Amino acid sequence: MMPSPFLSGIYIYPVKSLAGIAVDRWPVTEKGLRYDRQWMLVDKNRKFLSQRRLPKMALIRTALTESCLTLSAPGLDDLVLPLEATNGETLECEIWHDRCLAHEVSTQANRWLSDFLHIDCKLVYQAEETIRPVDPNYARPEDKVYFSDGFPFLIISENSLASLNRAMNLNYPMPRFRPNLVISGCDSYAEDSWRTISIGEINFRLPKPCARCSVPTIDPETAESGQEPLLTLSRIRKWNQKVYFGQNALHDNTGVLHIGDQVSIHKTGPKQPPIV
Repeated sequence: MMPSPFLSGIYIYPVKSLAGIAVDRWPVTEKGLRYDRQWMLVDKNRKFLSQRRLPKMALIRTALTESCLTLSAPGLDDLVLPLEATNGETLECEIWHDRCLAHEVSTQANRWLSDFLHIDCKLVYQAEETIRPVDPNYARPEDKVYFSDGFPFLIISENSLASLNRAMNLNYPMPRFRPNLVISGCDSYAEDSWRTISIGEINFRLPKPCARCSVPTIDPETAESGQEPLLTLSRIRKWNQKVYFGQNALHDNTGVLHIGDQVSIHKTGPKQPPIV
């Protein structure tokens, strides 16, 4: 008999598309996990940058203390930045189809990142008072998010990855898929049918499966790209010309998540994507 589902992993990504951080407990704010993708890199046209365009971004590590965000990259001294809101220039930045306001962090940060990535770029920060709404096709008017692609959370179950690894005959680690919340104690792809769940004291809605891009093909240790997992996902998880792995999620309330929190499934529906 399968044990009750529980939260087995929490990951935050302070800077969009840079390396993430595994934590044992973490606060959830109105925009999602605290500091999760509150920073972002933009190019000279103020468009967001990601590993899709610059795989080398995977090599920049992030670390958080109570007062600082630290970036580390091979061959460079660490860059230490204050967590408090910056008074830098306000920029209108573009992330997918959204335009939102952000603050430039510092010329020092811009220079450090531009030197490592060999591209003219800036580090920007989203102030707490800035409102970036979630796609109204899937969200409520009050739902908001930092600089994630579209939703504040990505949920993946441990057994879904185990099943995918068997299909690939590989052993990819979970961080390669950049989830926020990892669930153990459920069947593989059980999350495909979840609609509303609670994890500890926080309630979640799962309106849409996550269509995957090229980022999981990038080895986070080397920044080198391969064909997997997209090759196998296109065979076993393809629908309407896209491949899917994991579920996007929105939250109804704030609180604190802890590793080991019980996961309760309140409402299920047809599998999304509708793959048998």
